[in-house]
Amino acid sequence: MPRISAATIGEHRAQTRDRILGAVSRLSREQGIDAISMTDVAGEAGITRTALYNYYPDKAALLLAFTEQVTRYFIDSYERELPEGASPADRLRVFVRLQLAGLVAHPHPGPADLSAALGPDAYQRLAEHVAPMQRILVEILEAGSARGDFQVPDVDATARMVLAVIGAERVPLISGQVSVETAGELVSGFVLRALGGHA
Repeated sequence: MPRISAATIGEHRAQTRDRILGAVSRLSREQGIDAISMTDVAGEAGITRTALYNYYPDKAALLLAFTEQVTRYFIDSYERELPEGASPADRLRVFVRLQLAGLVAHPHPGPADLSAALGPDAYQRLAEHVAPMQRILVEILEAGSARGDFQVPDVDATARMVLAVIGAERVPLISGQVSVETAGELVSGFVLRALGGHA
């Protein structure tokens, strides 16, 4: 077990959590998040499996914590990259590009496979963790509709469709068939045309 190098036990635990989630991030890029085992994560983080279970009792809890971290990173990146006074179309382009970049940075199976791997309860909790990202998309669509830039008869249904179009690029991105930039242009152009906005 690694020595405590932090000033306090609390800092040590925070550093260990960061190492664990960093290990999940690296392993997800190498083998996909669904294939990761608790043993893999412990080894990659440089701790024992017993120590890992002291932080996360099972894989579902570990993936929930990782998803929460990725969601926070996405929201911070989105807010940082938006220029002052960005139009709804510009906001949508940034949202799409960051979502696609996230698919490459943290490869994961599609919703149906993830639900089967985690079970319905854990999958529902996972969905709740990504809800803040979906709220951003809903706000973009509402703003575009209010300005008359977008035609959005049903905001929630449209948001689901936009996310489905983004998700459709998951396999081509992960396999390297398409770059984030190219996929971003394709998806943004398609979605903006569908919304009646300018691609």
